[in-house]
Amino acid sequence: MGVALAEAALELGHRVVIVSGPVSVEYPDAAEVHSVETTDQMLLACQRLFPSCDGCIGAAAPCDYRPVQVAVQKLAKTGQPLVLHLVETEDIVATLGEHKRADQWVVGFALETEDRRFRAIAKLERKHCNLMVSNGPEAMNSQSNEVELLAPDGSVLAAITGSKTDVARKLLREIHERLILKDGR
Repeated sequence: MGVALAEAALELGHRVVIVSGPVSVEYPDAAEVHSVETTDQMLLACQRLFPSCDGCIGAAAPCDYRPVQVAVQKLAKTGQPLVLHLVETEDIVATLGEHKRADQWVVGFALETEDRRFRAIAKLERKHCNLMVSNGPEAMNSQSNEVELLAPDGSVLAAITGSKTDVARKLLREIHERLILKDGR
């Protein structure tokens, strides 16, 4: 979905800056790509880059948790259960949304398995997003997607189904009209 969104934004004439973890996709040559490996690195890169951007589309699915301790070498079997202690990672979209300037916008993605709209609206509010895209797990590793674009009041601005390319183009048109042209950019 990220590749399709980048291509759609480029088609509309936007400068595209991508912060990407290790993925097996090829981003458009015209996009400026910043590669990271961890959620913490992604957050730092986004915080560094976001001030020079008009907005952010948070389509990535970075890890929600990280191990408290990372082994520097292979862990040998002991015959005993292994206990992993995890801590939550910082929420990148929420951090950017909370610190956005009045002339910036943030659009988040909410991939949910149940109560999709309700949970997406809760995320929209919690993450200080201007709009939220709600979709389900069937979008992963698929060529198609089915999404709802949600407004802060919870209303469905658009229900879009189709190839990820078509969905991205329609989403970008909505974002362009509702957030970019609205501010005269």
